[in-house]
Amino acid sequence: MPAPLPPRPHTNAANHKQLTISTGLPTAHTKLLEPITSWVHIHLTMAKLSTFLLAAFAVLLALAAPSLAGDPDMLQDICVADYKSLQGPLRLNGFPCKRPENVTANDFSTNVLASPGNTGNAVGSAVTAANVEKLPGLNTLGVSMSRIDFAPWGVNPPHTHPRATEMILVVEGSLDVGFITTANKLVARTVCKGEAFVFPRGLVHYQRNNANSPAVVISAFNSQLPGTQSVAETLFGASPAVPSDVLARAFQIDGGLVEGIKSKFPPK
Repeated sequence: MPAPLPPRPHTNAANHKQLTISTGLPTAHTKLLEPITSWVHIHLTMAKLSTFLLAAFAVLLALAAPSLAGDPDMLQDICVADYKSLQGPLRLNGFPCKRPENVTANDFSTNVLASPGNTGNAVGSAVTAANVEKLPGLNTLGVSMSRIDFAPWGVNPPHTHPRATEMILVVEGSLDVGFITTANKLVARTVCKGEAFVFPRGLVHYQRNNANSPAVVISAFNSQLPGTQSVAETLFGASPAVPSDVLARAFQIDGGLVEGIKSKFPPK
């Protein structure tokens, strides 16, 4: 009768043998090392996992950075816009800086928001901007403001700010305001004196004075030059003109009506 096979060694025994071979220590000594080797194995595994998670998190932050950013961050204390440089051949994303020795306090101060705008126009509103084109000290700071004056029942027509989110504070009167999401949902309400409202970046929005008295709003932007595109003026007053047949099909109206609307928005 053949001799029975020797019993299969347990995992611990195998580990002991491996440790004895690798360390040159007898089995009795390797038992003392078991807690240490287990601790090392666990922490090495955790270290690899932590490294992977940190790398993944860094990639996510890198992907999210463009969507979190407004204007680029400043790289020095101040960079007062040098308007004279615009006459040269080189154009930048923003404005070059004045030399520090030529900077004065006047570069950081303006009174353009102190006086009401002229609301005697077809829409009954006037926007006065205090952006980097009016206040050179704003260059690289990523902020600007505007004052909007409304005649009774005046409207700031539907428009967008492609480079900034806008927050308004009603200084006088009350207005009906709203913006439209990319799902064509209107988000609207009435805001009164002392109340604020936010218009997300790039979304079409409007303000309307809902009373038979003037209204005043102060707007703040997270860009030194937020840009403004009025929907009607952009489409019907572009230069060169948008083809009338394109607008006729887009709005499902006849070409004669398109030409009539274009006459209200002569190209600038």
